[in-house]
Amino acid sequence: MFLGTHTPRLDDKGRLILPAKFRDELAGGVVITKGQERCLYGFPMPEFQRIAGQLREAPVTNKAARAYSRVFFASAHDEVPDKQGRVTIPGHLREYAALDRELVVIGASTRIEIWDKQSWEQYLAASEDEFADIEEGVLPGGL
Repeated sequence: MFLGTHTPRLDDKGRLILPAKFRDELAGGVVITKGQERCLYGFPMPEFQRIAGQLREAPVTNKAARAYSRVFFASAHDEVPDKQGRVTIPGHLREYAALDRELVVIGASTRIEIWDKQSWEQYLAASEDEFADIEEGVLPGGL
């Protein structure tokens, strides 16, 4: 399970040094793709394969499933981290998420999310007030 908030930097070659806490789980490979709210999702290969299986089960006649699958798979980049725990984030994904040098990598249970630091701070500021209000809808009965 991925937990916590980390603040690595993107190097001049577009590489991200994965947080040490996440490296073991991602050592066998990571798939980075477009996420919601203009962040990137990073999945361990087994989790990506599980999601791919779910998307394959959706009927091809389902327009929303086709559209989501196209973007999800077309933007995906798979890579095995190097010995220093670095992965390259391709230009099209850096552009999509507006990644600059300062990043935030958060643990989001079964995936990591990669954010531009300023975008994350804006998202967090805008959504913190809603956090308490949405708990009931997300977790019926609350914690």
